[in-house]
Amino acid sequence: MKSLTVAVLLALTLTGCGVAAETAGKVGNAASTAAVCADAVRIATTPPDLTDPKAAADRAHAAAGELEGLASRAANTTAGEAIDKLATTLRETTVDDVATGSAEWLRQRTEQVSALTQACSGN
Repeated sequence: MKSLTVAVLLALTLTGCGVAAETAGKVGNAASTAAVCADAVRIATTPPDLTDPKAAADRAHAAAGELEGLASRAANTTAGEAIDKLATTLRETTVDDVATGSAEWLRQRTEQVSALTQACSGN
């Protein structure tokens, strides 16, 4: 009887450890996603210098590289995809986009930042 009691207690303990580990994993993923999202929003909302289209395009390309690294670390797939989409837009930015189409470029970037914040908040 004593070995049965020990076996049951051991099983309950191991089950409890599994649940605790799963819960800790979910909390860790949520914290990781929150940190990644905060960094992504910070990078994406840095205002470009529209008076210097070359510098603005270069900064967009640098931001794309930073965002790509963050997208790969996002525990939330939806947030990762939103970060990656924004990175693609920034990576494809040309000097001409900034020089002659800055309003459209900023509108698209703003929409993608909005989608990112929604994805990060779970909406």
